[in-house]
Amino acid sequence: MYEAFFEMDHTPFTRDIPPGLLYESPYVADAIGRLAYAADRQLFAVVTADAGCGKSTLIRKFVGSLPKDRYIFLYLSDSKLTPRWFYKGLLDQLGMESRFYRGDAKRQLQDQIEIIRGVQHKKVICILDEAHLLEKETIEEFRFLLNYRFDSMSPMALVLVGQTELWDKLKLQRYAAVRQRIDINCVLPHLDRSETEQYIQSHLKYAGGRQDLFTEKALDDIYRESAGIPRSINRISEKCLMYAFQQNKRLIDEHMVRYVVDHEMLKGGADS
Repeated sequence: MYEAFFEMDHTPFTRDIPPGLLYESPYVADAIGRLAYAADRQLFAVVTADAGCGKSTLIRKFVGSLPKDRYIFLYLSDSKLTPRWFYKGLLDQLGMESRFYRGDAKRQLQDQIEIIRGVQHKKVICILDEAHLLEKETIEEFRFLLNYRFDSMSPMALVLVGQTELWDKLKLQRYAAVRQRIDINCVLPHLDRSETEQYIQSHLKYAGGRQDLFTEKALDDIYRESAGIPRSINRISEKCLMYAFQQNKRLIDEHMVRYVVDHEMLKGGADS
């Protein structure tokens, strides 16, 4: 609707922007580099951030940055994941029927990864999303899996991705043995005021229309109300564009942002 009004070719604040065109903050760029190192060296990495701060975006950009002829990516996102279903999920993605018992399935996975490494000359990267919801038994299983060594290397790179409470959980004494095996820890912070403006400009550039649709004071208010959380920036900016279209206004100022926050957003909006 508003896209034609603002002469845009694409919807700016949407989740299906190609990974290569997504805004990349310095923290995201640094995290991608560190995860690429973990992939190459087959290390154990943890990525944490508050809800809406770009974990999924980071993983999309990370996966998109690595050559597919050198890596095989396995992805799981299941809060109820048990060790047995962990192995089954990975083996399913490798085209293998998992054996019933956990120990057998683990050895089956290790054997298959050894074939991939030795015959296909590829490295395996396992990404576990929503890892803050995993139960103790599953988290502890990672320690036994990563104990298995090929030429002094782990069988795969393992990346746990979750909200901030994941790291709070891993700090508990019961997870000391798992925590000691973590090689890389990436934390994505909220965007600052300058990064928030760059984020919005990047999305408007992708859309193909004008990039000066928001006044400086409007950007100030979006940053303050969103607390620099990308998901909230998207929601506020999207609703501002819709409101401006309805009011036949081609420039969004702080008064329009305030109206949207007060009337269009749940709980005053940015944190919903």
